[in-house]
Amino acid sequence: MSGAGGAGDLLFLAHRIPFPPNKGDKIRSFNILRHLSAHFRIHLGAFVDDPNDWRHRDEVAAYCASLCLLPLNPRAAKLRSLAGLLTGEALTLPYYRDRRMRDWVRETLTASGPMRALAFSSAMAQYLPALRSAELPHTGALPQVVDLVDVDSDKWRQYAQGHRGPMRWIYAREARRLLAFEREVAARASASVLVSEPEAALFRELLRDQEQGQGQGRVRKRRAWGQARERVEDQAPDPSARVHAIDNGVDTEYFSPERDHPNPFAPDSANLVFTGAMDYWANVDAVRFFADAVLPRIRHTMPEARFVIVGSRPMPEVRALGERPGIEVTGTVPDVRPYLAHAMGAVAPLRIARGVQNKVLEAMAMGCPVVATPQALDGLRDCAGMDWLVAEDPESLASLALRLLQRHGEERARLGAQARACVIAHYSWSEHLDRLLRLLQAEPESESNPGSEPIGVES
Repeated sequence: MSGAGGAGDLLFLAHRIPFPPNKGDKIRSFNILRHLSAHFRIHLGAFVDDPNDWRHRDEVAAYCASLCLLPLNPRAAKLRSLAGLLTGEALTLPYYRDRRMRDWVRETLTASGPMRALAFSSAMAQYLPALRSAELPHTGALPQVVDLVDVDSDKWRQYAQGHRGPMRWIYAREARRLLAFEREVAARASASVLVSEPEAALFRELLRDQEQGQGQGRVRKRRAWGQARERVEDQAPDPSARVHAIDNGVDTEYFSPERDHPNPFAPDSANLVFTGAMDYWANVDAVRFFADAVLPRIRHTMPEARFVIVGSRPMPEVRALGERPGIEVTGTVPDVRPYLAHAMGAVAPLRIARGVQNKVLEAMAMGCPVVATPQALDGLRDCAGMDWLVAEDPESLASLALRLLQRHGEERARLGAQARACVIAHYSWSEHLDRLLRLLQAEPESESNPGSEPIGVES
């Protein structure tokens, strides 16, 4: 059970069960859960959108004083999210809205008394308690931190730019509406956290642009939200001053080239790997771009080169890539480390990216050189002496990949050692998450603490 540090109770709300740590958001949320469980009695509320994840309930419960896991059917949630078209809110909010979660939050706070709170993702901020609500008489002016991770509204803006027709309108609308909600959250939260300094700088800029209607523009809000916002802005200092960057980390003992991993490839094969959840549109776009525009250039010079796509739940258009010469789609694998350990390099040809890419950090930790687009490296620390293999256009990416494939093993080992040294120096989970701990342990500055209104959940 959590709470070894005796620092009190923590309400932790996550949009997805933080286990297993096998994809970007779950890697971060699990490490947060594990780190904070040494300091708080954690009351975790989360959704389960993959039926296979129910078997991990006991692993999660080991870190918690109490646990509420609720099923989330993605198809039903998409239909439910359409209510946002009628209410004027971001579709993300009704997607994750569940009366049972709201009731559990209320019951937990009523039973346990004053409690600090952490919402993981903007969608879960709608469940943050009212700090002085008559409905919750035992809550107090304790820190309520929101880990936005990425500026999701800007991700939807990028999606809109990459689509045409009705989806372009839907994505552009979601970008505007979600930004409005992110701004509401930042005005009430004790602190807003993002995954990198560039991401935090972008969010600060969007907050400062609010009054001028710049960035993604103004949107209409429900009257209750507007009245709450006026009260908060009368009380709260500039919310951009409460925006913090807390990087991801890597377990460098787990992701270590020193371990003996079986070779999943044919002997003497020249493999480039991409790792990631293959039902995520940004990853799908990346591998299609590489397969269509980059790999043919590589194989024209080096016909034996292979592109191996490693990741769970590949969408049909990804599976179709596996029918092409030189491309393998593995689907779910029990462990990505053997693929990184024995590949000649990893590729991260992302054209849409937010924050820090765990796939890049994990490859670097494994001593696997990475060929990447600038978007995939956005937010990474600048490591002295590091030879980055970065390009944006297909021809340059192919040239870098060929240089990597054709280099001697000693040269690849040198690049891999640089990458691992960078991760060890700058991406310690413990060091980064101690900063989050300090935000949660901060004492309230005054009775006019931001966050005196509930956000977005109707009674």
